[in-house]
Amino acid sequence: MAKQNEFVNYLVENMQTLGNVNARTMFGGHGIFLNGLMFGLVAEDVLFLKTDPQNNAFFEDRNLPHFVYEKKGKAMQMSYRQAPESALDDPDELHDWASRSYAAAVRARK
Repeated sequence: MAKQNEFVNYLVENMQTLGNVNARTMFGGHGIFLNGLMFGLVAEDVLFLKTDPQNNAFFEDRNLPHFVYEKKGKAMQMSYRQAPESALDDPDELHDWASRSYAAAVRARK
């Protein structure tokens, strides 16, 4: 099993209220999964959560930035946005944000 950092372990542990959440290393970071669906990612110790038109307003209201990476010199924006800092310190709030993002991942699969 790939070595995970303390922050990722903390997130996975605190998201167990959703079900059997696990993390996998990928692209220098970690994907956060539930039931085989990726609904979160960690890059440079920052949690980003899956967004779609149904949950994006929650992120917009807090002006939370998108996950952006560079490909061939161009900025590529993904359908993930930074989780609010307050959710990282409050397991109930983290559950709410993660739950909405998991629902977005379920909708994206269909």
